[in-house]
Amino acid sequence: MKPAAFDYARAATIPEAVAAMRDGARPLAGGQSLGPMLNLRLARPGKLVDIKRAEGMRGVALSASTARLGAALTHAEIEDRRVEDVTRGLLPHVARGIAYRAVRNRGTLGGSLCHADPAADWVTTMTGLGATMIAQGPAGERAIAAENFMLGAFTNALAEDEMLAAVEIPRLSPAARWGYAKINRKTGEFAMAIGLVILDGPWARVVAGAVEAPPALLPRAAAALLAGETSDLDAELAERLPHLSPADRKLRAVSLRRAIAMLSEAR
Repeated sequence: MKPAAFDYARAATIPEAVAAMRDGARPLAGGQSLGPMLNLRLARPGKLVDIKRAEGMRGVALSASTARLGAALTHAEIEDRRVEDVTRGLLPHVARGIAYRAVRNRGTLGGSLCHADPAADWVTTMTGLGATMIAQGPAGERAIAAENFMLGAFTNALAEDEMLAAVEIPRLSPAARWGYAKINRKTGEFAMAIGLVILDGPWARVVAGAVEAPPALLPRAAAALLAGETSDLDAELAERLPHLSPADRKLRAVSLRRAIAMLSEAR
């Protein structure tokens, strides 16, 4: 099947892209999610506005505490460390496990986040890092905490006339440790379960991803990590993910235990 007919425009700036969206255009960056939807006619926009080369969409701004990454940066650029890594290897590790290299060459950080597939890697990773999404609309920029960005499966917190311009990622300290474990049937497939654990001094996060809903933060498990204790992951997962079957929750517990075991690995 082929897409329904649509008009195409290329935005030179973010405000130009936002203006096009106010007129009903839909943003296009890498097209790795939107392209198949167009071909299957699950999406039938009257106009696409290409934001891949819009000024600011591929920029990187570093500070002592954060890195601001343009939403149009590709998975491959993060994987190859063409973007400075402020997460002690977590971002390149995650990027390397996304789909296949051909997809990573074109797929973008922002496109994956906005598509909001529960099984996608960046949704879980940004929640675990406590990242901030920078939305751009007619009224200017708006900051959205990563844990509030995905509202449900394939649903994000952007308004109809907003686009994701950048992601601000906290800089982890040299002493930070992390574990990221993804369970899937074969390389390149979406995850059946994701476990992410980050431990950085007095700060810790434990996240269960690929849960058919927004990633689940597990505060009791994080507190136990900080205290050097063992938590009851199964009980907390049952409380946080009652919509999953016991077998599915067990799979998430396995991924989390694997992620915790990775904390002792040298990086």
